[in-house]
Amino acid sequence: MKSSHQIEFTAGLFLLLGIAALVFLAIHATDGGELQGGGYRVTAEFGNVGGLKPRANVSMGGVRIGSVESITLDPEKFTARVVMIIGDRYRQIPDDTSASILTSGILGDQYIGLEPGGSPDYLQDGSQIMITQSALVLEQLISRFLFNSGGEKKP
Repeated sequence: MKSSHQIEFTAGLFLLLGIAALVFLAIHATDGGELQGGGYRVTAEFGNVGGLKPRANVSMGGVRIGSVESITLDPEKFTARVVMIIGDRYRQIPDDTSASILTSGILGDQYIGLEPGGSPDYLQDGSQIMITQSALVLEQLISRFLFNSGGEKKP
């Protein structure tokens, strides 16, 4: 029979290993907040970013290629300026690429989806994506439906 000290030590060690495993999984599941190999910054302006947040994913073809660094309001145009960091591995993205704010699932997180264009020139550090599509806000869609369908008369 084991002494009580050995049992307590084994239980404590097992608990510490479990906590270390959870921390390891949490760091790797969120990618540690960093892109491997650095990246370059690209901006885009949107009329409405909805619930987009910094550190949201930037993806192309369903593959994560970057993350949102910051979201600020342009004081002159009153549009949301989004700064994205794209991984260095993805240097051959055409400069006429379009950006859309999409939602993963019905009520999931929002992210930026990029659709490549056909230009022979590529996005560089400091480039701006000119073709953008704002987020679809569920409340706006519902109110449009309610107000548009309420005033119609049936023959």
